[in-house]
Amino acid sequence: MKTLITGVAGFLGSHLLRDLLAKGKHVIGIDNLSTGRLAHIEEVRHHPHFHFIHFDVSDPDVLQLDSLLDVSEIYHLASPASPKFYQNDPFATIAVNTIGTKHMLELAKMNHAKLLYASTSEAYGDPVMHPQPEEYRGNVNTWGPRACYDEAKRLGEVLCYEYYQRFGVQVKVARIFNTYSAGLRNDDGRVISNFVNQALTGAAITVYGDGKQTRSFCYVDDNIRALQLMMEKKVATGEIINIGNPQEYEILEVARMVKEMCQSTSEITFHPLPKDDPRVRRPVIEKAKLLLDWKPQIHLEEGLRRTIKAYREQRVERVQS
Repeated sequence: MKTLITGVAGFLGSHLLRDLLAKGKHVIGIDNLSTGRLAHIEEVRHHPHFHFIHFDVSDPDVLQLDSLLDVSEIYHLASPASPKFYQNDPFATIAVNTIGTKHMLELAKMNHAKLLYASTSEAYGDPVMHPQPEEYRGNVNTWGPRACYDEAKRLGEVLCYEYYQRFGVQVKVARIFNTYSAGLRNDDGRVISNFVNQALTGAAITVYGDGKQTRSFCYVDDNIRALQLMMEKKVATGEIINIGNPQEYEILEVARMVKEMCQSTSEITFHPLPKDDPRVRRPVIEKAKLLLDWKPQIHLEEGLRRTIKAYREQRVERVQS
C-alpha cells in the first residue's frame, strides 16, 4: 500500500511525511516547490520507502505518472497557505485547489483510493457565527485579496462532494485552523513564525489592527495526528471535519506571551489591519471528538516553548555555518 502526499515539501506535508515513514509507510511525495522547500524533506530524501516527484498537480500529465498508479491513500495538501504567498500568486493558488484537486480526485477514482482534502478555516471567511461549526456556511468576500485562497478552497470542497456523491470516491475534508511549529518558513508571514522570529532577533513585533482579533492555534503534532485518524476511519468518509484547537487567544495576548517567553526587548508595534482579515476564529470540534476520538493535547504555552527552542537552535546553526 502506497500513500501519496501532495505539497510534501510544505509545512504540513513534510511533518506528515516524517511521521508516516516512521510508521513504516511507503510514501510518494509531489511538490512543485513554489512555496515548499527541499530542505524540509532533506533528512528523509533518500529514505528507501520515499520517492519524491518534482511536479505540479495542476498539470494534467500528473495522471500519466506511472508511479501513482497503485497509491491507495492521497493526502492532498498542495497549496500556498500563507496570505503572503497565495496573494503573490493568486492564479496558481486557484489552480492547485480546483484543477489540482480535480486531478487528485480522478486519481482516487481510478485507483479506488481514499482522499483527504486539506481545506481551511478560511472557508468560514470573516464569520458572523462564533465559534464555527462545520454546518456554518461562512461569510466570504469573493471580491478581495483573500478570495483566491478562500473561494478556491471552497470550490475544492464542492469537487470533493461531487466525486463522493456521483462516483463514490472515499473523500474526507479537513477544515484546518491555524497550525504552527518551528517547521514554518522564517519568511512565511504567519502569526507565530512572525512573532517568534521578530522576538528572537530584537525586531519590532508587528501586530495588525488593535490586536483584539482572535485566533485558535493548533500545534502541528496534534494536526498531523488528526489527519491520519481521518484517513484511517471509515466514519470520516463523506464528512467535513474541523481540525483545530478550540482555545481562543487575542493576537496581542500571543504577542506579549512570545515576547516574555523569548525574554525579548522587542517593541510591539501596531499596523493597519489587512482587508478582510477575520475578526474571530475558533473551531467547534465536537465532530472530531465523536468521529475521530480526537482533541488537541498540546497547549499553546508548551507549543510555543518547543517552537522557540527550535528556532533558537536553527539561528545558532546558521551562525556557526
